[in-house]
Amino acid sequence: MAESPALVTHRGGCHCRRVRFEVDAPAALQVLDCNCSICRMSGFWHLIVPAARFRLLAGAADLAEYRFNTGVARHRFCRHCGIKAFYVPRSHPDGIDVNARCLDPGSVAALEIVPFDDRNRAAATAAIAHLARA
Repeated sequence: MAESPALVTHRGGCHCRRVRFEVDAPAALQVLDCNCSICRMSGFWHLIVPAARFRLLAGAADLAEYRFNTGVARHRFCRHCGIKAFYVPRSHPDGIDVNARCLDPGSVAALEIVPFDDRNRAAATAAIAHLARA
């Protein structure tokens, strides 16, 4: 059995810096580039982690929420600058999906971008199930 990579604490937030968070994840990240309408339009790179590895440090009162389609995903964004730095994904409702583009510089050693084909959601989700446990 392969060992899990060591975790580091990444910090990040929204554009205006009112929303700030920490997330524990490997220094070398594997993120998803989803082709669904909202991800494609917003340029979201998905770093899915268990909720216990995410900490909202500031800005809870500055967050607004948007839900569409099934209503399961909780798209949370800064009501001041409009940036969605993280959200609760439909694919992993017990986890947090951080936008790797919103991480502060300095803690990411490498970044691998993996395409996620939302047009074939079931197969794509099955193929990446291991990422939320990493």
